[in-house]
Amino acid sequence: MAKPRNTFCGRTRREFLWQSGACFPALGMLDLLGRDGLLPAASGERPMAPRKPHHAPKARAVIFLFMYGGPSHVDTFDYKPKLYPLDGKTIDIDTKGRGGTKKQGRVVGPKWNFRQHGQCGKWVSDLFPHVGRCVDDLAFVHSMYADSPLHGSAMLMMNSGRILSGAPCLGSWATYALGSENENLPGFVVMLDRTGGPISGAKNWSSGFMPALYQGTVLRSQGEPILDLALPEGMTLAEQRRLLDALHAQNAAHLAERADDTDLAARMESYELAARMQVHAPEAIELANESAATRGLYGLDDPRTEDFGRKCLLARRLVERGVRFVQVYSGGNHNDANWDAHGDLVFNHEKHAGATDRPIAGLLADLKQRGLLESTIVVWGGEFGRQPTAEYAEGTGRDHNSAGFTMWLAGGGIPGGVSVGTTDELGNRAVERPFHVKNLHATILHQLGMDPNRLSFFFNGLDQKLVGPEGAQPIHELI
Repeated sequence: MAKPRNTFCGRTRREFLWQSGACFPALGMLDLLGRDGLLPAASGERPMAPRKPHHAPKARAVIFLFMYGGPSHVDTFDYKPKLYPLDGKTIDIDTKGRGGTKKQGRVVGPKWNFRQHGQCGKWVSDLFPHVGRCVDDLAFVHSMYADSPLHGSAMLMMNSGRILSGAPCLGSWATYALGSENENLPGFVVMLDRTGGPISGAKNWSSGFMPALYQGTVLRSQGEPILDLALPEGMTLAEQRRLLDALHAQNAAHLAERADDTDLAARMESYELAARMQVHAPEAIELANESAATRGLYGLDDPRTEDFGRKCLLARRLVERGVRFVQVYSGGNHNDANWDAHGDLVFNHEKHAGATDRPIAGLLADLKQRGLLESTIVVWGGEFGRQPTAEYAEGTGRDHNSAGFTMWLAGGGIPGGVSVGTTDELGNRAVERPFHVKNLHATILHQLGMDPNRLSFFFNGLDQKLVGPEGAQPIHELI
């Protein structure tokens, strides 16, 4: 079969030219792979070596609380008093959402009161009374925007910076940059809603074109922590060790003739990591040693908050044990299981805010009292916000809004008690200091000690970056 026209000796022309100009790069390949942690580590060595930081890091870990479905910013943290008297009135307004582009809409006034909290006097909806008491530790970005008002592509953008699948997500970039701090646990952990995962599933925690070593590992908060991790029935650890040693020897011999096969190298390390996790992962999720006060802080004593609270408590235990990136999802992928309030806004948001408010505040308080908030970035938000107008002729539901929405960050050197950017007076569109999703990603990487415009991974003949070839600047008010 003829080779594709754009390949030479099995590689792309771009890659061939790069390699030809690099003067025998293969001679250094083994050393590079070893330094990058992609080859199996020798005894006592760490499996994933960190990149050299570009500047002094302020944070060493990230907890991303992902409110899947798109929470309404004008009903939570973006106070818009002019919306209240317009409730039910039809006005001229340009919107673009799931229902397409519209020039008019019926206003849905906020359904909850807002109150000022903290020394900073931040206005917060009654949906989040517990988080409201934490505002002096939070930095709100009210002028976020994204490229897509559709869940699938918007989820991918918030997680990977692109609306198409195939790119590494933020957690993979963080793990690639920082390496592993604990050889016995994954560097990147994902905890899904009990009703299931989000749209597009594993694409949202994929390592894309990076080795599989950097992909997210789904951790269950109860029962068997990681599926298919237990020993096969009738096999002992010693027998498994002999099997793994034999497999490792065969793979190492195969890899010796293919020094650039990073997929094989990553697979070899994943076998070893899985074996170590069999012993250590159960301890990481064991909550029996947590005090009653700590369990109550996260809402484990209330059926409404117990599930998300358990995940938030596990997130603290994981970063405490060296896990670099933990993503916790609120919302699964079926009707009323997420924040996608197209119909009854009050029922939807009271359900999901009620399940998450106390656990989130508990997580912030617990991290702070343990001295972990200083080195851990906590991020809250969804893939987009909601429109100030109703989607349907009747009801209170709001359509998707990617033109302006709110996210907040805390810890990891992020200043608290500040608000950056604004949407217009109806919350429809970012107008002052608009920030793209890439600016959020750039901010997180910067706090982790990495220049977002220099951190790259070579793939397909290009130095690929999380913030894309055009680059992005951090949100300077937050750094």
